[in-house]
Parts: sequence; C-alpha cells; structure tokens
Amino acid sequence: DGNEWRYSGKKWITINYNDLLKERLKNADQLKSLELVQLDRDFAAFMADNVNHFLAESELKPDFIASHGQTVFHQPDKGITLQIGSGAVIAARTGIPTVCDFRTTDVALGGQGAPLVPIGDKLLFNNYAACLNLGGFCNISYDYDNQRVAFDIAPCNMLLNTLALRLGKPYDKNGSSARDGFMVDALMAKLNALPYYAQIGAKSLGKEWFDTEVLPLLDVPGTITEDLLRTSVEHIAIQIGKVLTDNHIASVLVTGGGAKNSYLMDRIRWHAPETMVVIPDEATVDFKEAIIFAFLGLMRLQGE
Repeated sequence: DGNEWRYSGKKWITINYNDLLKERLKNADQLKSLELVQLDRDFAAFMADNVNHFLAESELKPDFIASHGQTVFHQPDKGITLQIGSGAVIAARTGIPTVCDFRTTDVALGGQGAPLVPIGDKLLFNNYAACLNLGGFCNISYDYDNQRVAFDIAPCNMLLNTLALRLGKPYDKNGSSARDGFMVDALMAKLNALPYYAQIGAKSLGKEWFDTEVLPLLDVPGTITEDLLRTSVEHIAIQIGKVLTDNHIASVLVTGGGAKNSYLMDRIRWHAPETMVVIPDEATVDFKEAIIFAFLGLMRLQGE
C-alpha cells in the first residue's frame, strides 16, 4: 500500500573468519594506530573478496552493499565510537556503492549510536510487541508512548563465550555446560548490582564496560566454570525478564546467536511468564541484523 515495507531473502551465507583475522580483531583495541589502520583495510579487503566470491557463485547483482564493520571502541559518553572495515576499500574492490559507518553521526549528535536495529524492528518485524536480539550484548526495542524505545539490556554471548573458552569451546552449545552448573550466589548478587542496570533512558554497552565491570567479577576462587556459566545465564535471563515484565511486553521476537541456546531461552521464559517468546525460522535468527542493515543502507540512499 506504499506505507508498508517488505523484504525477502534471495540467498544467505555466513563466512567464518580465519584464525589470524579472528585474533587480530579480538585484540584490535590494543593495537598501535598504524596497525589499526592496516587492520581496517585488511578486514575490508577480506569482506570485499568474500562478497565478490559470493556474487560470482550466486549470479546476484546488488544495487549497494551495507556494511556495519567491526566495533573496536564504543564510548558514546565521550563522543567516541569506531567500527573498522573501510567502506571505501569494499566499494573499490567490488565496484558496488557501499553504505558504511552507521554509528558515528548519531554519537556526534549526542546519541548512543546503539542499538541501531529498532527502525528495522518497527518497520519490518512489527507483528510483535518487541524485538530482542541476543548477540554479544542483548538489546531490545519496543513502542512506548508512540515512540520506538531501544537500549542494551545486559551482556550476553560476550559473557557466555568468554566462559566457554575456558572449557576449550568457542561457545556453550544449547547451554549444556551451564545446565550442569550450580548457582554462585555471591557472583549473582554482584552482577545484578552493576550500576548500569539502574540507569534509565537511552543507554548502550561496549567491550570496554564488559572488560572493566564484568570480567573481574568472574574471578571467583573455588568455583568451576560450569557454575560461572549457570550463574551468568540466570543473570542474563533475570535482566531480560525484568525488562519484559516491567514493560508488560505481550510478545517478543528473539533472534541472534543466543536464541540457539535452549537453556538460556528456558530461563528467559521462566523469568517472563506473561510474555509470548517467539523464536523464528533459522534464517531470520541468523540474518535479521543483516536484513536490517541492508534496510538501513536503503534508507540512507533514499535520504531518509
């Protein structure tokens, strides 16, 4: 009807980073300035080459590329946010117009620069009262007083994967290690008491916050990693459940890697019994953020 956006996916793919690139990205916040600039270029070249390969195989001809890049620094309180993966390099190597650098203008204008998906949530996924993304951090968006409200709730996979790595696993599949653990009450009390949870209004989280506020709390003598995982899952579910319950959210669409953690999903449902928690098809779980960034790229090209 001209007022309603729709999308369809023609072809999807996820590309794994090689070990060297993964290590460089993980330590990006520690690099010297010239090394960081080099990584900005190399990461973009990696993405561009994979785009070219994907397009050659799929025979698709896109109008544009929308690339979020990799966040290295995010301190909106200081007016700082940095995503690497040069859009200029992607455009040059693919020959396709590239929309990039999504967060910096919002931060320059005094905004949080995150989360960015709420406009896509509102216009593409409006069959649900709220949308919840379980990524490195978990963020939510919903309508309140005829406005779209959005914020980061708590750490999510950044916390769980940090602990899973201690067990020699990239992530805790289905939350099975967490399921085997026991609650560490002292840790739970400290996590729930983090000052961030008392903040109201627009707010967002970054790796710097996680490294300084959360990571030190995980050093609990005499506990095993499974217990730390169990406690962390419960903490995440409590914080999400509180937001869903306090705002009387009737239904929520859950996407992102954390939606595949069945134990985490069980605990979220436990802490938000009045909310219908919906996990969509696998493509939507995996690619919802990609869909929305493509949509944001389109909005940018249309001057909206």
